[in-house]
Amino acid sequence: MKKFMMAALGGTLAGALMSTQIAGPLIAQETDRNASIYEQLDLFGDIFERIRAQYVEEVDEKELIEAAINGMLTSLDPHSSYLSPDAAADMRVQTRGEFGGLGIEVTQEEGFVKVVSPIDGTPADEAGMQSGDFITHVDGESVLGLNLDEAVDLMRGPVGSEIIITVVREGVDEPFDVTIVRDTIKLTAVRTRTESDTVVLRVTTFNDQTYPNLESGLKEAVEELGGMDNVNGIVLDLRNNPGGLLTQAIKVSDAFLNAGEIVSTRGRDPADGDRYNAGEGDLAEGKPLVVLINGGSASASEIVAGALQDHRRAIVVGTKSFGKGSVQTVMPLQSDGAMRLTTARYYTPSGRSIQALGVSPDIVVQQPVVHPDTGEEEEEENARPSRTEADLRGSLNNDSLTEDEIKQIEEERAAAEEAAKLRDEDFQLAYAIDLLKGLHAIEVQE
Repeated sequence: MKKFMMAALGGTLAGALMSTQIAGPLIAQETDRNASIYEQLDLFGDIFERIRAQYVEEVDEKELIEAAINGMLTSLDPHSSYLSPDAAADMRVQTRGEFGGLGIEVTQEEGFVKVVSPIDGTPADEAGMQSGDFITHVDGESVLGLNLDEAVDLMRGPVGSEIIITVVREGVDEPFDVTIVRDTIKLTAVRTRTESDTVVLRVTTFNDQTYPNLESGLKEAVEELGGMDNVNGIVLDLRNNPGGLLTQAIKVSDAFLNAGEIVSTRGRDPADGDRYNAGEGDLAEGKPLVVLINGGSASASEIVAGALQDHRRAIVVGTKSFGKGSVQTVMPLQSDGAMRLTTARYYTPSGRSIQALGVSPDIVVQQPVVHPDTGEEEEEENARPSRTEADLRGSLNNDSLTEDEIKQIEEERAAAEEAAKLRDEDFQLAYAIDLLKGLHAIEVQE
Protein backbone atom coordinates (compact mmCIF):
# COMPACT_ATOMS: atom_id res chain seq x y z
CA MET A 1 0.00 0.00 0.00
CA LYS A 2 2.88 2.35 0.86
CA LYS A 3 4.43 1.72 -2.53
CA PHE A 4 1.11 2.46 -4.24
CA MET A 5 0.68 5.68 -2.33
CA MET A 6 4.20 6.76 -3.05
CA ALA A 7 3.75 5.98 -6.71
CA ALA A 8 0.59 8.04 -6.76
CA LEU A 9 2.25 10.89 -4.92
CA GLY A 10 5.24 10.72 -7.22
CA GLY A 11 2.90 10.91 -10.19
CA THR A 12 1.20 13.95 -8.71
CA LEU A 13 4.47 15.72 -8.09
CA ALA A 14 5.72 14.90 -11.55
CA GLY A 15 2.48 16.20 -12.99
CA ALA A 16 2.76 19.42 -11.06
CA LEU A 17 6.34 19.88 -12.12
CA MET A 18 5.47 19.19 -15.77
CA SER A 19 2.59 21.67 -15.60
CA THR A 20 4.95 24.33 -14.34
CA GLN A 21 7.50 23.53 -16.99
CA ILE A 22 4.90 23.58 -19.85
CA ALA A 23 2.94 26.60 -18.65
CA GLY A 24 5.96 28.85 -19.00
CA PRO A 25 6.50 28.20 -22.75
CA LEU A 26 2.74 28.40 -23.41
CA ILE A 27 2.49 31.81 -21.80
CA ALA A 28 5.55 32.93 -23.72
CA GLN A 29 4.07 31.68 -26.99
CA GLU A 30 0.81 33.52 -26.31
CA THR A 31 2.74 36.70 -25.50
CA ASP A 32 4.77 36.39 -28.71
CA ARG A 33 1.56 35.76 -30.67
CA ASN A 34 -0.12 38.87 -29.27
CA ALA A 35 3.01 40.91 -29.99
CA SER A 36 2.97 39.65 -33.59
CA ILE A 37 -0.71 40.62 -33.99
CA TYR A 38 -0.01 44.15 -32.72
CA GLU A 39 2.93 44.43 -35.10
CA GLN A 40 0.66 43.45 -38.00
CA LEU A 41 -1.94 46.02 -36.92
CA ASP A 42 0.83 48.64 -36.78
CA LEU A 43 1.82 47.57 -40.31
CA PHE A 44 -1.77 48.03 -41.46
CA GLY A 45 -1.87 51.52 -39.93
CA ASP A 46 1.44 52.42 -41.54
CA ILE A 47 0.25 51.29 -45.00
CA PHE A 48 -3.07 53.09 -44.57
CA GLU A 49 -1.31 56.37 -43.71
CA ARG A 50 1.11 56.07 -46.64
CA ILE A 51 -1.74 55.44 -49.08
CA ARG A 52 -3.69 58.38 -47.71
CA ALA A 53 -0.67 60.69 -47.92
CA GLN A 54 1.19 59.50 -51.02
CA TYR A 55 -1.24 57.78 -53.42
CA VAL A 56 -1.34 59.49 -56.81
CA GLU A 57 -4.97 60.56 -56.27
CA GLU A 58 -6.87 61.59 -53.17
CA VAL A 59 -8.59 58.60 -51.57
CA ASP A 60 -11.81 58.21 -49.60
CA GLU A 61 -10.63 56.91 -46.21
CA LYS A 62 -13.99 55.31 -45.44
CA GLU A 63 -14.05 53.37 -48.71
CA LEU A 64 -10.42 52.36 -48.20
CA ILE A 65 -11.15 50.88 -44.76
CA GLU A 66 -14.29 49.14 -46.02
CA ALA A 67 -12.26 47.60 -48.86
CA ALA A 68 -9.67 46.36 -46.35
CA ILE A 69 -12.39 44.83 -44.17
CA ASN A 70 -14.01 43.16 -47.16
CA GLY A 71 -10.66 41.84 -48.35
CA MET A 72 -10.09 40.29 -44.93
CA LEU A 73 -13.48 38.56 -45.00
CA THR A 74 -13.43 37.40 -48.61
CA SER A 75 -10.02 35.81 -48.06
CA LEU A 76 -11.74 33.32 -45.73
CA ASP A 77 -14.22 31.73 -48.15
CA PRO A 78 -16.54 32.73 -51.04
CA HIS A 79 -19.51 33.34 -48.73
CA SER A 80 -18.03 35.65 -46.09
CA SER A 81 -18.14 39.36 -46.90
CA TYR A 82 -18.69 42.88 -45.65
CA LEU A 83 -22.06 44.47 -46.39
CA SER A 84 -22.18 48.22 -46.72
CA PRO A 85 -25.29 49.91 -45.30
CA ASP A 86 -26.91 49.86 -48.76
CA ALA A 87 -26.02 46.20 -49.35
CA ALA A 88 -27.29 45.24 -45.90
CA ALA A 89 -30.58 47.01 -46.61
CA ASP A 90 -30.86 45.20 -49.98
CA MET A 91 -30.30 41.85 -48.28
CA ARG A 92 -33.07 42.52 -45.74
CA VAL A 93 -35.42 43.37 -48.59
CA GLN A 94 -34.49 40.18 -50.49
CA THR A 95 -35.41 37.94 -47.58
CA ARG A 96 -38.87 39.52 -47.68
CA GLY A 97 -39.21 38.45 -51.31
CA GLU A 98 -39.10 41.61 -53.47
CA PHE A 99 -36.10 43.49 -54.83
CA GLY A 100 -34.65 45.06 -57.96
CA GLY A 101 -32.16 43.25 -60.17
CA LEU A 102 -31.59 40.47 -62.72
CA GLY A 103 -32.80 37.45 -60.75
CA ILE A 104 -29.67 35.29 -60.49
CA GLU A 105 -27.90 33.79 -57.50
CA VAL A 106 -24.12 33.95 -57.97
CA THR A 107 -20.94 32.82 -56.27
CA GLN A 108 -17.26 33.25 -57.10
CA GLU A 109 -14.94 30.62 -58.53
CA GLU A 110 -11.35 31.13 -59.69
CA GLY A 111 -11.83 34.87 -59.91
CA PHE A 112 -14.94 34.69 -62.08
CA VAL A 113 -18.59 35.06 -61.16
CA LYS A 114 -20.40 31.74 -61.42
CA VAL A 115 -24.18 31.44 -61.69
CA VAL A 116 -25.59 29.14 -59.01
CA SER A 117 -29.03 29.39 -60.56
CA PRO A 118 -31.40 31.80 -62.28
CA ILE A 119 -34.63 32.40 -60.38
CA ASP A 120 -37.84 31.31 -62.11
CA GLY A 121 -39.68 34.00 -64.03
CA THR A 122 -36.99 36.67 -63.64
CA PRO A 123 -35.21 38.62 -66.44
CA ALA A 124 -32.13 36.38 -66.14
CA ASP A 125 -34.24 33.23 -66.44
CA GLU A 126 -36.14 34.57 -69.44
CA ALA A 127 -32.86 35.62 -71.09
CA GLY A 128 -31.65 32.02 -70.92
CA MET A 129 -29.02 32.21 -68.15
CA GLN A 130 -28.18 28.73 -66.82
CA SER A 131 -26.76 27.20 -63.68
CA GLY A 132 -22.98 26.83 -64.11
CA ASP A 133 -22.58 29.79 -66.46
CA PHE A 134 -19.48 31.93 -65.86
CA ILE A 135 -19.88 35.71 -66.13
CA THR A 136 -16.64 37.25 -67.41
CA HIS A 137 -17.72 40.80 -68.33
CA VAL A 138 -20.51 43.20 -67.43
CA ASP A 139 -21.18 45.86 -70.08
CA GLY A 140 -17.73 45.13 -71.49
CA GLU A 141 -15.95 45.55 -68.12
CA SER A 142 -14.07 42.49 -66.86
CA VAL A 143 -15.07 41.09 -63.47
CA LEU A 144 -11.75 39.28 -63.08
CA GLY A 145 -10.02 40.60 -59.97
CA LEU A 146 -13.20 41.98 -58.41
CA ASN A 147 -14.64 40.47 -55.27
CA LEU A 148 -18.18 39.11 -55.43
CA ASP A 149 -19.87 42.19 -53.97
CA GLU A 150 -18.06 44.48 -56.43
CA ALA A 151 -19.13 42.27 -59.34
CA VAL A 152 -22.73 42.24 -58.10
CA ASP A 153 -22.63 46.05 -57.82
CA LEU A 154 -21.76 46.21 -61.53
CA MET A 155 -24.91 44.21 -62.30
CA ARG A 156 -27.15 46.48 -60.25
CA GLY A 157 -28.93 49.40 -61.86
CA PRO A 158 -32.24 51.17 -62.33
CA VAL A 159 -35.29 49.08 -63.12
CA GLY A 160 -35.87 49.10 -66.90
CA SER A 161 -32.22 49.67 -67.78
CA GLU A 162 -30.36 47.28 -70.07
CA ILE A 163 -27.24 45.28 -69.22
CA ILE A 164 -25.03 43.11 -71.43
CA ILE A 165 -23.39 40.15 -69.72
CA THR A 166 -20.63 38.11 -71.36
CA VAL A 167 -21.01 34.42 -70.59
CA VAL A 168 -18.76 31.38 -70.85
CA ARG A 169 -20.79 28.17 -70.91
CA GLU A 170 -19.60 24.58 -70.87
CA GLY A 171 -20.16 22.97 -74.26
CA VAL A 172 -20.17 26.31 -76.10
CA ASP A 173 -16.89 27.07 -77.87
CA GLU A 174 -16.88 30.86 -77.64
CA PRO A 175 -18.03 33.40 -75.02
CA PHE A 176 -21.31 35.06 -75.95
CA ASP A 177 -23.30 38.10 -74.84
CA VAL A 178 -26.67 38.01 -73.10
CA THR A 179 -28.77 41.18 -72.99
CA ILE A 180 -30.98 41.52 -69.91
CA VAL A 181 -33.37 44.29 -68.89
CA ARG A 182 -33.34 44.90 -65.16
CA ASP A 183 -36.68 44.60 -63.40
CA THR A 184 -38.24 44.50 -59.96
CA ILE A 185 -37.87 40.91 -58.82
CA LYS A 186 -41.00 39.70 -57.06
CA LEU A 187 -40.31 36.22 -55.85
CA THR A 188 -43.15 33.75 -55.65
CA ALA A 189 -41.50 31.37 -53.26
CA VAL A 190 -43.71 28.38 -54.11
CA ARG A 191 -45.69 27.73 -57.29
CA THR A 192 -48.24 24.92 -57.05
CA ARG A 193 -49.97 23.00 -59.80
CA THR A 194 -51.46 19.57 -60.44
CA GLU A 195 -50.38 17.12 -63.13
CA SER A 196 -53.08 14.43 -63.38
CA ASP A 197 -53.35 13.14 -59.77
CA THR A 198 -49.97 14.50 -58.69
CA VAL A 199 -49.33 17.75 -56.82
CA VAL A 200 -46.21 19.61 -57.97
CA LEU A 201 -44.70 22.10 -55.51
CA ARG A 202 -42.08 24.24 -57.26
CA VAL A 203 -40.01 25.93 -54.53
CA THR A 204 -37.87 28.70 -56.06
CA THR A 205 -36.28 30.20 -52.94
CA PHE A 206 -36.32 30.04 -49.15
CA ASN A 207 -37.51 33.39 -47.86
CA ASP A 208 -40.11 34.48 -45.32
CA GLN A 209 -42.90 33.48 -47.72
CA THR A 210 -41.77 29.91 -48.45
CA TYR A 211 -43.48 27.79 -45.81
CA PRO A 212 -46.76 29.79 -45.78
CA ASN A 213 -46.87 29.57 -49.62
CA LEU A 214 -46.17 25.83 -49.53
CA GLU A 215 -48.80 25.12 -46.88
CA SER A 216 -51.55 27.13 -48.58
CA GLY A 217 -50.61 25.94 -52.09
CA LEU A 218 -50.68 22.28 -51.09
CA LYS A 219 -54.04 22.72 -49.37
CA GLU A 220 -55.57 24.34 -52.47
CA ALA A 221 -54.17 21.66 -54.80
CA VAL A 222 -55.52 18.84 -52.62
CA GLU A 223 -58.93 20.50 -52.55
CA GLU A 224 -58.81 20.84 -56.35
CA LEU A 225 -58.25 17.08 -56.65
CA GLY A 226 -61.12 16.34 -54.29
CA GLY A 227 -59.17 15.41 -51.17
CA MET A 228 -55.95 13.66 -50.20
CA ASP A 229 -57.43 10.23 -51.08
CA ASN A 230 -57.34 11.29 -54.74
CA VAL A 231 -53.67 12.37 -54.62
CA ASN A 232 -51.17 9.71 -55.72
CA GLY A 233 -48.13 11.66 -54.55
CA ILE A 234 -46.27 14.95 -54.36
CA VAL A 235 -43.27 16.28 -56.29
CA LEU A 236 -41.16 18.82 -54.38
CA ASP A 237 -39.20 20.58 -57.12
CA LEU A 238 -36.04 22.19 -55.73
CA ARG A 239 -34.15 22.49 -59.02
CA ASN A 240 -32.23 25.76 -59.46
CA ASN A 241 -33.22 26.82 -55.95
CA PRO A 242 -30.19 28.70 -54.58
CA GLY A 243 -31.31 28.43 -50.95
CA GLY A 244 -31.99 31.16 -48.43
CA LEU A 245 -33.13 31.11 -44.83
CA LEU A 246 -32.17 28.11 -42.68
CA THR A 247 -35.35 28.53 -40.61
CA GLN A 248 -37.50 28.08 -43.72
CA ALA A 249 -35.57 24.99 -44.82
CA ILE A 250 -36.28 23.47 -41.42
CA LYS A 251 -40.01 24.31 -41.67
CA VAL A 252 -40.33 22.83 -45.18
CA SER A 253 -38.56 19.63 -44.08
CA ASP A 254 -40.74 19.45 -40.97
CA ALA A 255 -43.84 19.77 -43.17
CA PHE A 256 -43.28 16.19 -44.43
CA LEU A 257 -41.75 14.55 -41.34
CA ASN A 258 -43.39 13.35 -38.13
CA ALA A 259 -40.25 13.06 -36.02
CA GLY A 260 -36.46 12.88 -36.10
CA GLU A 261 -33.56 15.21 -36.72
CA ILE A 262 -33.75 17.57 -39.71
CA VAL A 263 -30.30 19.13 -39.64
CA SER A 264 -27.47 19.86 -37.22
CA THR A 265 -24.95 22.68 -37.31
CA ARG A 266 -21.43 22.51 -35.90
CA GLY A 267 -19.21 25.51 -35.44
CA ARG A 268 -15.65 26.00 -34.31
CA ASP A 269 -16.66 25.51 -30.68
CA PRO A 270 -18.53 22.21 -30.18
CA ALA A 271 -20.69 23.94 -27.57
CA ASP A 272 -22.10 26.19 -30.29
CA GLY A 273 -23.64 23.32 -32.24
CA ASP A 274 -27.41 23.06 -32.71
CA ARG A 275 -29.80 20.28 -33.66
CA TYR A 276 -33.20 20.86 -35.19
CA ASN A 277 -35.88 18.19 -34.94
CA ALA A 278 -39.21 17.65 -36.65
CA GLY A 279 -42.49 17.86 -34.82
CA GLU A 280 -45.49 15.62 -35.34
CA GLY A 281 -47.62 16.27 -38.40
CA ASP A 282 -47.12 15.48 -42.10
CA LEU A 283 -48.92 17.85 -44.48
CA ALA A 284 -48.84 15.11 -47.15
CA GLU A 285 -50.38 12.53 -44.79
CA GLY A 286 -47.76 9.96 -45.73
CA LYS A 287 -48.31 10.18 -49.47
CA PRO A 288 -45.27 9.24 -51.62
CA LEU A 289 -42.86 12.12 -52.13
CA VAL A 290 -40.28 12.75 -54.86
CA VAL A 291 -37.72 15.56 -54.51
CA LEU A 292 -36.17 16.97 -57.69
CA ILE A 293 -32.66 18.49 -57.49
CA ASN A 294 -29.90 19.55 -59.89
CA GLY A 295 -26.61 21.42 -59.89
CA GLY A 296 -28.44 24.68 -59.14
CA SER A 297 -29.96 23.32 -55.91
CA ALA A 298 -27.89 24.82 -53.09
CA SER A 299 -27.75 25.46 -49.36
CA ALA A 300 -31.28 25.37 -47.90
CA SER A 301 -32.43 23.19 -50.83
CA GLU A 302 -29.77 20.65 -49.91
CA ILE A 303 -30.84 20.67 -46.27
CA VAL A 304 -34.39 19.72 -47.30
CA ALA A 305 -33.31 17.11 -49.85
CA GLY A 306 -30.77 15.59 -47.44
CA ALA A 307 -33.22 15.40 -44.53
CA LEU A 308 -36.02 13.78 -46.55
CA GLN A 309 -33.55 11.39 -48.17
CA ASP A 310 -31.93 10.29 -44.91
CA HIS A 311 -35.33 9.61 -43.32
CA ARG A 312 -36.40 7.59 -46.39
CA ARG A 313 -39.36 9.95 -46.63
CA ALA A 314 -38.67 10.89 -50.25
CA ILE A 315 -36.99 9.54 -53.35
CA VAL A 316 -34.48 12.12 -54.61
CA VAL A 317 -34.35 12.33 -58.41
CA GLY A 318 -32.21 14.42 -60.77
CA THR A 319 -28.51 15.27 -60.69
CA LYS A 320 -25.99 16.08 -57.94
CA SER A 321 -26.68 19.31 -56.08
CA PHE A 322 -24.37 22.32 -55.73
CA GLY A 323 -22.62 21.34 -52.49
CA LYS A 324 -22.87 24.40 -50.22
CA GLY A 325 -22.82 22.96 -46.73
CA SER A 326 -21.92 26.03 -44.69
CA VAL A 327 -23.98 28.41 -42.58
CA GLN A 328 -23.52 32.20 -42.73
CA THR A 329 -24.47 34.46 -39.85
CA VAL A 330 -25.24 38.09 -40.66
CA MET A 331 -23.95 40.30 -37.85
CA PRO A 332 -25.02 43.97 -37.68
CA LEU A 333 -22.14 46.47 -37.48
CA GLN A 334 -21.80 50.17 -36.84
CA SER A 335 -23.34 52.64 -39.30
CA ASP A 336 -26.02 50.11 -40.35
CA GLY A 337 -23.55 47.90 -42.19
CA ALA A 338 -23.24 44.16 -41.59
CA MET A 339 -20.80 41.29 -41.78
CA ARG A 340 -21.70 37.98 -43.38
CA LEU A 341 -19.48 35.39 -41.72
CA THR A 342 -19.34 31.62 -42.17
CA THR A 343 -19.86 30.32 -38.64
CA ALA A 344 -20.79 26.65 -39.02
CA ARG A 345 -21.18 23.64 -41.26
CA TYR A 346 -24.46 21.80 -41.43
CA TYR A 347 -24.96 18.05 -41.40
CA THR A 348 -27.82 15.88 -42.59
CA PRO A 349 -29.56 13.54 -40.09
CA SER A 350 -27.15 10.68 -40.91
CA GLY A 351 -24.23 12.93 -39.98
CA ARG A 352 -22.91 13.63 -43.47
CA SER A 353 -21.58 16.99 -44.54
CA ILE A 354 -22.41 17.84 -48.13
CA GLN A 355 -19.88 20.68 -48.33
CA ALA A 356 -18.29 20.56 -51.80
CA LEU A 357 -19.87 17.12 -52.36
CA GLY A 358 -23.56 17.91 -52.74
CA VAL A 359 -26.55 15.62 -52.29
CA SER A 360 -26.43 12.63 -54.60
CA PRO A 361 -29.86 11.65 -55.99
CA ASP A 362 -31.25 8.17 -55.37
CA ILE A 363 -32.02 8.01 -59.09
CA VAL A 364 -29.84 10.00 -61.49
CA VAL A 365 -31.91 11.51 -64.29
CA GLN A 366 -30.28 13.96 -66.67
CA GLN A 367 -32.41 16.67 -68.23
CA PRO A 368 -32.03 16.30 -72.01
CA VAL A 369 -30.60 19.42 -73.66
CA VAL A 370 -32.63 20.54 -76.63
CA HIS A 371 -30.39 21.97 -79.35
CA PRO A 372 -32.31 24.32 -81.63
CA ASP A 373 -30.15 23.40 -84.64
CA THR A 374 -30.59 19.62 -84.43
CA GLY A 375 -33.90 19.64 -86.28
CA GLU A 376 -35.39 17.01 -83.94
CA GLU A 377 -38.58 18.94 -83.31
CA GLU A 378 -39.01 19.65 -87.01
CA GLU A 379 -38.57 15.99 -87.86
CA GLU A 380 -41.11 15.02 -85.21
CA GLU A 381 -43.65 17.51 -86.53
CA ASN A 382 -43.12 16.39 -90.12
CA ALA A 383 -43.19 12.69 -89.33
CA ARG A 384 -45.96 10.70 -90.97
CA PRO A 385 -48.78 10.09 -88.46
CA SER A 386 -49.07 6.43 -87.51
CA ARG A 387 -52.16 4.50 -88.64
CA THR A 388 -54.10 2.21 -86.39
CA GLU A 389 -56.71 -0.49 -86.92
CA ALA A 390 -59.45 2.07 -86.22
CA ASP A 391 -58.23 4.12 -89.20
CA LEU A 392 -58.83 1.32 -91.66
CA ARG A 393 -61.99 1.58 -93.78
CA GLY A 394 -64.56 -0.99 -92.74
CA SER A 395 -62.76 -1.99 -89.52
CA LEU A 396 -64.83 -3.78 -86.91
CA ASN A 397 -66.11 -1.89 -83.88
CA ASN A 398 -65.32 -3.09 -80.39
CA ASP A 399 -68.75 -3.94 -79.00
CA SER A 400 -67.48 -5.81 -75.97
CA LEU A 401 -67.14 -2.63 -73.89
CA THR A 402 -69.80 -0.44 -72.36
CA GLU A 403 -69.89 3.27 -73.09
CA ASP A 404 -68.55 4.00 -69.58
CA GLU A 405 -65.64 1.59 -70.09
CA ILE A 406 -64.82 3.13 -73.47
CA LYS A 407 -64.97 6.60 -71.90
CA GLN A 408 -62.59 5.50 -69.12
CA ILE A 409 -60.12 4.07 -71.64
CA GLU A 410 -60.23 7.29 -73.66
CA GLU A 411 -59.63 9.38 -70.52
CA GLU A 412 -56.67 7.19 -69.50
CA ARG A 413 -55.27 7.45 -73.03
CA ALA A 414 -55.63 11.25 -72.95
CA ALA A 415 -53.83 11.36 -69.60
CA ALA A 416 -51.02 9.22 -71.00
CA GLU A 417 -50.69 11.53 -74.03
CA GLU A 418 -50.48 14.55 -71.72
CA ALA A 419 -47.73 12.79 -69.76
CA ALA A 420 -45.87 12.18 -73.03
CA LYS A 421 -46.09 15.89 -73.86
CA LEU A 422 -44.67 16.72 -70.43
CA ARG A 423 -41.64 14.49 -71.15
CA ASP A 424 -40.79 16.74 -74.07
CA GLU A 425 -41.16 19.88 -71.92
CA ASP A 426 -39.56 18.67 -68.68
CA PHE A 427 -38.16 15.13 -68.69
CA GLN A 428 -37.08 15.13 -65.03
CA LEU A 429 -40.50 16.23 -63.77
CA ALA A 430 -42.26 13.70 -66.03
CA TYR A 431 -39.98 10.98 -64.63
CA ALA A 432 -40.88 11.98 -61.07
CA ILE A 433 -44.61 11.90 -61.84
CA ASP A 434 -44.31 8.50 -63.55
CA LEU A 435 -42.44 7.23 -60.49
CA LEU A 436 -45.25 8.36 -58.18
CA LYS A 437 -47.84 6.70 -60.43
CA GLY A 438 -45.90 3.45 -60.14
CA LEU A 439 -45.69 3.69 -56.35
CA HIS A 440 -49.41 4.47 -56.18
CA ALA A 441 -50.25 1.47 -58.37
CA ILE A 442 -48.24 -0.80 -56.04
CA GLU A 443 -50.05 0.61 -53.00
CA VAL A 444 -53.45 -0.01 -54.62
CA GLN A 445 -52.55 -3.63 -55.43
CA GLU A 446 -51.39 -4.24 -51.87
